[in-house]
Amino acid sequence: MKVKHIDHIGIAVKNIKQAGKFYTDILGLKIQGLETVADQKVNVAFLPITDSEIELLESTEPDGPIARYIGKKGEGIQHVAFRVEDIDETLTELKEKGVRLIDQKARLGAGGAKIAFIHPKETNGVLVEICERD
Repeated sequence: MKVKHIDHIGIAVKNIKQAGKFYTDILGLKIQGLETVADQKVNVAFLPITDSEIELLESTEPDGPIARYIGKKGEGIQHVAFRVEDIDETLTELKEKGVRLIDQKARLGAGGAKIAFIHPKETNGVLVEICERD
């Protein structure tokens, strides 16, 4: 498994437009894209910082994963994503090491990335995403 760097930090927010103002108006970052990922019931805004991004996540449905997360824990960091060289190879290696996964195989995520999540019980309560981008 080859981890290249932190790809992004996912932040659960109730409202992208409102939450984005801190990052744009105060920190001077720029929103480089907005996307809806229908099967994950989420709107996503990307704010690049060098080789990484802040990813603001807003639920599109009251029963979506982000809405449920905010209901339990409030707004804030929802996950950390590590970019890997080969996600299929990484998933195979993680399974061989007995790591509990949420996703057994990669799926399509925001920004065209291939993604998979590791169960937080494996990572001291942190939701970890692995992703591969072309």
